Amino acid sequence: MSLRRRLTLSLVTILVLFAINVGTHFWGSVARNESMEAYRNSVDAARLSTEVEQLLNDQRQTILVLSTIRENTGDMLGQDEYLQAQGQIGDIRDRIRQLGRLSRDVTRLHYERLLESSDTLLRQWSAFYDNYNDADYRGDADDTLPYLETSQRLKELEQHQSFIAVQRANIIDRTIALTDRITVIGFIASIVLTATLGFILVRYTNRSLKKLKRGTERLGGGDLSYRIENIDDSGELGDLAKAFNAMSEKLRNAMYDVSQARDAADEANAAKSIFLANVSHELRTPLNAIIGYSEMLHDELSDPHEVDREQFQQDLEKIIRSGRQLLALINDILDLSKIETGKMSLHCEDFQPGELLAEACDAITPQLRERGNQLETADFSDLPTLFNDATKFRQVFTNLLSNACKFTENGTISVAAREPAGRPGWVEVSVTDTGIGMTAEQQSRVFDAFVQADTSTSANYGGTGLGLAICRDFCELMGGNIRVESAPGAGTTFTVRLPSDPESTRAAA
Repeated sequence: MSLRRRLTLSLVTILVLFAINVGTHFWGSVARNESMEAYRNSVDAARLSTEVEQLLNDQRQTILVLSTIRENTGDMLGQDEYLQAQGQIGDIRDRIRQLGRLSRDVTRLHYERLLESSDTLLRQWSAFYDNYNDADYRGDADDTLPYLETSQRLKELEQHQSFIAVQRANIIDRTIALTDRITVIGFIASIVLTATLGFILVRYTNRSLKKLKRGTERLGGGDLSYRIENIDDSGELGDLAKAFNAMSEKLRNAMYDVSQARDAADEANAAKSIFLANVSHELRTPLNAIIGYSEMLHDELSDPHEVDREQFQQDLEKIIRSGRQLLALINDILDLSKIETGKMSLHCEDFQPGELLAEACDAITPQLRERGNQLETADFSDLPTLFNDATKFRQVFTNLLSNACKFTENGTISVAAREPAGRPGWVEVSVTDTGIGMTAEQQSRVFDAFVQADTSTSANYGGTGLGLAICRDFCELMGGNIRVESAPGAGTTFTVRLPSDPESTRAAA
């Protein structure tokens, strides 16, 4: 059971006990109030019965006196005396009605009997006063039977009301005792249950928190493989343990990623260091040639002997070739810098790809002769017109052909172009050589900047490792891609796929 459910259950139980206590208290209060009300009514009824009895007795005595005076003296009853007498009879009738309002179901029968007999008596008395001055009137006002019957009914009602008052007092005492016992028992039960639930919750929570604390200590100590297990909770503490385990797992993965990133950064720094060394070597080589041949030509011009024009021309060609080599290297570095900063853009125009491929093939003729390679080209006349960046297109294939010459000796380099079957709107151009080839691992790194296929490649073949990285970025910039297929000792094939549809080119740009 979760901590929330345990706390909720405990709180509900305590609230139920509290509600029972409060309900018992209010029930006792209501019962006491009802009993006290009934007791007060009984006391008021008893007091009122005594007053009625006294008024009846006084009125009886008054009537007997007046009756005697009327028979012996013949005095008349004055108007004030008549009204006073009728008021006294009305007062008695009102007090009897008050007794009716104070009477309950258990005394209703006695009250009705009293009311019947009192109505008869009070009518006789009222008739006596109405006819008092009539000499011929012979009433029965001095008849004692109605008076005695009324007095008897009044005494019965009074006795019954006194009995009820005693019963009500006993009920009040029992209700007070019962509610006090229930309140005390509920209070003690609430304390015991609250203490028990508190002890259970503290013990349960403390055990789970100790496991969480141990986990944080192990994690803080560097043990990222530690996991919190056996949390006896399916709610908040269990979720906290799961979150802790997930955090530990993510932290371990993050540390692993950081380690991998650090290793990759170290490799990148090492690659850049090697690149700088290669670049410095590549830069010094043409610069040394330019400076050396320039000094030689300078010396020859200052020599008084006749200048060997043929040798002079050969030296100038070497200076020009070294300058172009240096310019190409600087251009590669600048192109890569533009690509990495996102400032490289396309200058699209319509061009015939076959013509630019032929120019790239002509540009590597000196390298072909130098390495003893043969170049085989297909018919490019059927290729569609492309709308793209012609300069980058030429540079991509110049780099690919130059690479093929560099890693191939006394071999064959082939250039083929076609529209791929089932893929209209695209052109594929492949450059294949019979050179040294590459392993699968070398192929996975061949398009990375500052990286060459092998650490010995730069020493044996020269280069900076930028050419293929630039080719890949140019192909993607032009909306296409480049892939490599190779095997050690079996040559290499680079395939470039570019869109021939102008809309595809614009979307990529």
